[in-house]
Amino acid sequence: MVELRLNKPTDPARLQLQQLKSGLNKEPAMADVQKKLQTLTDEFQKLQTELEGLIEARQKLEAQQQENKGVQGEFAALDEDANIYKLVGPVLLKQDKSEATMAVNGRLEFIEKEIKRIEGQIKETEEKSDKQRAEIVQFQTQIQQQAAAASASS
Repeated sequence: MVELRLNKPTDPARLQLQQLKSGLNKEPAMADVQKKLQTLTDEFQKLQTELEGLIEARQKLEAQQQENKGVQGEFAALDEDANIYKLVGPVLLKQDKSEATMAVNGRLEFIEKEIKRIEGQIKETEEKSDKQRAEIVQFQTQIQQQAAAASASS
Protein backbone atom coordinates (compact mmCIF):
# COMPACT_ATOMS: atom_id res chain seq x y z
CA MET A 1 0.00 0.00 0.00
CA VAL A 2 1.33 3.40 -0.99
CA GLU A 3 0.75 6.30 1.32
CA LEU A 4 0.16 9.62 -0.35
CA ARG A 5 1.07 12.70 1.66
CA LEU A 6 0.06 16.14 0.62
CA ASN A 7 2.16 19.00 1.82
CA LYS A 8 -0.50 21.53 2.79
CA PRO A 9 0.56 24.76 4.42
CA THR A 10 -1.61 25.51 7.42
CA ASP A 11 -0.63 29.13 7.85
CA PRO A 12 -3.03 31.33 5.79
CA ALA A 13 -0.31 33.87 5.05
CA ARG A 14 2.00 31.14 3.78
CA LEU A 15 -0.83 29.69 1.70
CA GLN A 16 -1.55 33.09 0.16
CA LEU A 17 2.16 33.62 -0.55
CA GLN A 18 2.37 30.20 -2.17
CA GLN A 19 -0.68 31.01 -4.32
CA LEU A 20 0.84 34.31 -5.40
CA LYS A 21 4.14 32.65 -6.29
CA SER A 22 2.49 29.93 -8.28
CA GLY A 23 0.25 32.40 -10.07
CA LEU A 24 -2.82 30.40 -9.08
CA ASN A 25 -5.91 32.01 -7.70
CA LYS A 26 -4.92 35.59 -8.58
CA GLU A 27 -8.49 36.91 -8.47
CA PRO A 28 -9.24 35.94 -4.84
CA ALA A 29 -5.87 37.33 -3.73
CA MET A 30 -6.70 40.64 -5.42
CA ALA A 31 -10.15 40.53 -3.81
CA ASP A 32 -8.49 40.09 -0.39
CA VAL A 33 -6.23 43.06 -1.09
CA GLN A 34 -9.21 45.18 -2.11
CA LYS A 35 -11.10 44.06 0.99
CA LYS A 36 -8.18 45.02 3.27
CA LEU A 37 -7.82 48.39 1.54
CA GLN A 38 -11.57 49.00 1.90
CA THR A 39 -11.40 48.12 5.61
CA LEU A 40 -8.52 50.54 6.15
CA THR A 41 -10.36 53.26 4.24
CA ASP A 42 -13.58 52.69 6.21
CA GLU A 43 -11.69 52.96 9.51
CA PHE A 44 -10.06 56.18 8.31
CA GLN A 45 -13.45 57.59 7.30
CA LYS A 46 -14.86 56.71 10.73
CA LEU A 47 -12.00 58.60 12.40
CA GLN A 48 -12.64 61.62 10.18
CA THR A 49 -16.34 61.62 11.12
CA GLU A 50 -15.44 61.36 14.81
CA LEU A 51 -12.99 64.24 14.41
CA GLU A 52 -15.65 66.42 12.77
CA GLY A 53 -18.02 65.75 15.69
CA LEU A 54 -15.35 66.65 18.23
CA ILE A 55 -14.48 69.88 16.42
CA GLU A 56 -18.16 70.81 16.29
CA ALA A 57 -18.51 70.15 20.04
CA ARG A 58 -15.46 72.32 20.75
CA GLN A 59 -16.92 75.15 18.65
CA LYS A 60 -20.20 75.01 20.60
CA LEU A 61 -18.29 75.14 23.89
CA GLU A 62 -16.21 78.08 22.66
CA ALA A 63 -19.42 79.95 21.74
CA GLN A 64 -20.82 79.27 25.22
CA GLN A 65 -17.52 80.43 26.71
CA GLN A 66 -17.69 83.73 24.81
CA GLU A 67 -21.29 84.25 25.86
CA ASN A 68 -20.45 83.64 29.53
CA LYS A 69 -17.41 85.93 29.35
CA GLY A 70 -19.72 88.63 27.99
CA VAL A 71 -22.09 88.10 30.94
CA GLN A 72 -19.10 88.17 33.30
CA GLY A 73 -18.04 91.52 31.82
CA GLU A 74 -21.57 92.91 32.21
CA PHE A 75 -21.66 91.81 35.85
CA ALA A 76 -18.32 93.54 36.50
CA ALA A 77 -19.75 96.82 35.20
CA LEU A 78 -22.83 96.64 37.48
CA ASP A 79 -23.14 98.23 40.91
CA GLU A 80 -23.26 95.85 43.88
CA ASP A 81 -26.90 96.71 44.57
CA ALA A 82 -28.04 96.28 40.94
CA ASN A 83 -30.99 93.99 40.27
CA ILE A 84 -30.14 90.81 38.37
CA TYR A 85 -32.82 88.49 37.06
CA LYS A 86 -32.41 84.90 35.96
CA LEU A 87 -34.76 83.29 33.46
CA VAL A 88 -36.05 79.99 34.86
CA GLY A 89 -38.56 78.51 32.46
CA PRO A 90 -41.12 81.25 31.69
CA VAL A 91 -40.35 83.16 34.93
CA LEU A 92 -37.73 85.81 35.76
CA LEU A 93 -36.33 85.30 39.27
CA LYS A 94 -34.39 87.95 41.16
CA GLN A 95 -30.85 86.89 42.06
CA ASP A 96 -27.97 88.38 44.11
CA LYS A 97 -25.08 89.76 42.10
CA SER A 98 -22.60 87.59 44.05
CA GLU A 99 -24.71 84.46 43.49
CA ALA A 100 -25.08 85.20 39.77
CA THR A 101 -21.35 85.97 39.45
CA MET A 102 -20.44 82.69 41.17
CA ALA A 103 -22.78 80.77 38.85
CA VAL A 104 -21.24 82.35 35.74
CA ASN A 105 -17.69 81.75 37.03
CA GLY A 106 -18.59 78.11 37.76
CA ARG A 107 -19.98 77.68 34.24
CA LEU A 108 -16.82 79.21 32.76
CA GLU A 109 -14.60 76.81 34.75
CA PHE A 110 -16.69 73.85 33.60
CA ILE A 111 -16.62 75.00 29.98
CA GLU A 112 -12.83 75.49 30.07
CA LYS A 113 -12.35 71.96 31.46
CA GLU A 114 -14.62 70.53 28.77
CA ILE A 115 -12.72 72.40 26.04
CA LYS A 116 -9.42 70.97 27.33
CA ARG A 117 -10.90 67.46 27.49
CA ILE A 118 -12.25 67.70 23.94
CA GLU A 119 -8.98 69.17 22.64
CA GLY A 120 -7.23 66.11 24.09
CA GLN A 121 -9.68 63.85 22.26
CA ILE A 122 -9.17 65.84 19.06
CA LYS A 123 -5.40 65.45 19.33
CA GLU A 124 -5.73 61.71 19.99
CA THR A 125 -8.12 61.25 17.07
CA GLU A 126 -5.87 63.28 14.74
CA GLU A 127 -2.92 61.06 15.70
CA LYS A 128 -4.95 57.91 15.02
CA SER A 129 -6.13 59.40 11.72
CA ASP A 130 -2.58 60.28 10.64
CA LYS A 131 -1.41 56.78 11.55
CA GLN A 132 -4.30 55.26 9.57
CA ARG A 133 -3.55 57.51 6.56
CA ALA A 134 0.11 56.42 6.64
CA GLU A 135 -0.94 52.78 6.80
CA ILE A 136 -3.22 53.23 3.78
CA VAL A 137 -0.46 54.94 1.78
CA GLN A 138 2.02 52.21 2.75
CA PHE A 139 -0.47 49.51 1.75
CA GLN A 140 -1.18 51.20 -1.60
CA THR A 141 2.57 51.50 -2.27
CA GLN A 142 3.00 47.83 -1.45
CA ILE A 143 0.18 46.91 -3.86
CA GLN A 144 1.75 48.99 -6.64
CA GLN A 145 5.16 47.39 -6.06
CA GLN A 146 3.63 43.91 -6.18
CA ALA A 147 1.74 44.76 -9.37
CA ALA A 148 4.91 46.14 -10.96
CA ALA A 149 6.87 43.04 -9.93
CA ALA A 150 4.13 40.76 -11.26
CA SER A 151 3.99 42.55 -14.62
CA ALA A 152 7.80 42.55 -14.87
CA SER A 153 7.97 38.80 -14.29
CA SER A 154 5.24 38.06 -16.86
